[in-house]
Amino acid sequence: MQLTDIQLKDFRNYDDLDVSFSPGVNVFIGENAQGKTSLLEAIYMLSLARSHRTSNEKDAIRWQQEFARIEGNVATKTNPHLPLTLTISKSGKRAKVNHLDQSRMSDYIGKLNVVLFAPEDLELIKGAPQLRRKFIDMELGQMSPKYLYESVQYHHLLKQRNVYLKQLLNHESKDQVYLDILTEQLATSATHVIYQRLHFIDQLEHLAKPIHATISHQLEELTLRYRAPIDLTMDMTEDAIYDQLMEKFQEQKEHELRRGVTLVGPHRDDLTFKVNGRDVQKFGSQGQQRTTVLSMKLAEIELMHELLGEYPILLLDDVLSELDNERQTHLLKSIQSKVQTFLTTTSLEGIQRELIEEPKVFNIDAGQIA
Repeated sequence: MQLTDIQLKDFRNYDDLDVSFSPGVNVFIGENAQGKTSLLEAIYMLSLARSHRTSNEKDAIRWQQEFARIEGNVATKTNPHLPLTLTISKSGKRAKVNHLDQSRMSDYIGKLNVVLFAPEDLELIKGAPQLRRKFIDMELGQMSPKYLYESVQYHHLLKQRNVYLKQLLNHESKDQVYLDILTEQLATSATHVIYQRLHFIDQLEHLAKPIHATISHQLEELTLRYRAPIDLTMDMTEDAIYDQLMEKFQEQKEHELRRGVTLVGPHRDDLTFKVNGRDVQKFGSQGQQRTTVLSMKLAEIELMHELLGEYPILLLDDVLSELDNERQTHLLKSIQSKVQTFLTTTSLEGIQRELIEEPKVFNIDAGQIA
């Protein structure tokens, strides 16, 4: 899979841009606040219809303009020319595939697959649980339209149930039979989400484990575990997950009624990482934490290839400077000649250029490319 070109209209500090890319490594060089990360953000948004930098996509519209537009052409094994368009305006977002409007974003996502590796991803291990849940949702959502649909449904039902719990707390409603109906609906949806997450993490571990072992010179073994308040095993059926969830909802019912919020479900689950049986978050060195994240990112690339038959695009947002020579070497050798890569940097110093075959370099200054 390759992004052959991109056109930006009033996106961040770009008023009008049309640029073509190399199928290999593309390097965006520039000082801070000149637009190199904005260009990477545009590629990310063209893929996932959301930004990795802000929760409010309207921030991407250039100052005093009404809308921003991102257009690009994707080349895949089955389609050498697939146009994608994402328009962001004050009233929302519109997406097109092959010039046809998409009624749902879930129909749009997955046409251009990306893996992003940025400095903030190093917080994936030691950061808050919502970072790890977001990681699962974003990556699995690209690979599985079914998961993306179930995840959207789950959050819709969760919002509905929380509203009703708040009404019960405030004595605006009294009907607990309706709460039971909402609970059954939410548990059904949660079951689908948890089941798919569980198997995704198992697949990711299978690929990340040998990568981590290689980077650590066979001294470390990485294990990943999906953590929920129910007992999960890989051979569990969805019916078994549902039964356990319903038991847990029953146990927490009084607590939820007192607090007016849902306390059980995948919106509160987490992901744990262990190296040689020890929790990396609590006991791992900074080097072990970085090796774990790098192993996961490289495993994502391979998993997308396994499931979709094509490699995704790799976005490296000023992350090479955060990796030592050994980890840089492993990353660059792993992607060489098989993954179209876009990387941002303020300087090529500190980057092992001998490992990058014929990079196409773009010098960016004040929203202009030279």
